[in-house]
Amino acid sequence: MEETARAGNEADPLDHAHTPEQPASHAVDSGSEHEPEAAPVDPAQIRFRPGVRREGAFTVRYATIHGYRRAYVKAGTGPAMLLIHGIGDSSDTWRPVVEQLAEHHTVIAPDLLGHGRSEKPRADYTIAGFANGMRDLLTVLEVERVTVVGHSLGGGVAAQFAYQFPERCEHLVLVGSGGIGRTVSPLLRLAAVPGIEALMPLLGLPPIRVASRIGAGLLRMLDTPLGRDAEEILAVFDALPNTEARRAILRTLRSGVDWQGQVITMLDRAYLAEGVPTLIIWGRHDAIIPLGHGRLAHAAIPGSVLEIFDEAGHFPHHTNPARFVQLVHDFVGRTTPAEFDRDDWRIRLRRGRRTTGVVDTIETMGETDPEEVADARIELTLVEQTLEQAPSVQ
Repeated sequence: MEETARAGNEADPLDHAHTPEQPASHAVDSGSEHEPEAAPVDPAQIRFRPGVRREGAFTVRYATIHGYRRAYVKAGTGPAMLLIHGIGDSSDTWRPVVEQLAEHHTVIAPDLLGHGRSEKPRADYTIAGFANGMRDLLTVLEVERVTVVGHSLGGGVAAQFAYQFPERCEHLVLVGSGGIGRTVSPLLRLAAVPGIEALMPLLGLPPIRVASRIGAGLLRMLDTPLGRDAEEILAVFDALPNTEARRAILRTLRSGVDWQGQVITMLDRAYLAEGVPTLIIWGRHDAIIPLGHGRLAHAAIPGSVLEIFDEAGHFPHHTNPARFVQLVHDFVGRTTPAEFDRDDWRIRLRRGRRTTGVVDTIETMGETDPEEVADARIELTLVEQTLEQAPSVQ
């Protein structure tokens, strides 16, 4: 079932591998004065390029599950930690932090189906489908329980994994996570518009790439939040080898986003995360998924901790890898792993969702920007409108 990439095979950018008390719910809305010195990474230097072999610390491995070949990195020893990347990305996004996390954990970083080096069939690219895929991969690797870390789309997958398989989730770490509110970048909304797939073959043409880089340069010159992430976005796109890969990403995007924004939210089930130690990490200048989503998630998830990277956009683990590793390591070390109790789960389900008081919590977080509070209020209103249309659990 498990294969290891060897020299001469596919390009391999990663080639080269407690019982403390639970903290009270709070936001650690820390500024740069609390951050270890940042050493940002070059996004173009960490990601897969077809035909380019990058030397790295760990070997990319493969497992065939349900007939599809899936790539993953496995490194280190200790309690298991699952790292789930965002849309269009791959396990390469974790290159700046894998080696350090592997000093204390058995780190497993897969390429989601349709992404990176994994196969790209016409298949189920929903959030729930990806969560099922994570369970199946862990089962093949004989890993029963994990700390789940998810970035962007991967945050939505991580939260869904914790919801679908609570008995297998010890800690939850959400990084600029999708699946919280409706608002997302206009770029993602545009990509979800029906018919956009007809343009897919054109996106790899040199004139389009040149125009994209000129636009990205202008956004940076104007010091816009999207400009901060422009190089990251271009690096993700450049790593997509062909139209087939781009179509797989488009199917993934449309499973959770349409022209109006995100169509799913974890907030209707956030109360079930009570008892699961949850760390939320966000970039203050995130233009892909606004910081208001992070504040809203923190207010809705009982006992969660919020950490904000002042200089970061959508990729805080790239802006300051050292701080990211320190936060995750310290959080996992000082919190007690969740234990699934079916009776407690039943009680929570019967008690049902609760959104009252969420905005009040947001406003008492400290150093809160009034604009972010306003964004969170809007997101909460949209969520409540959606929830009102669904029947409550009796």
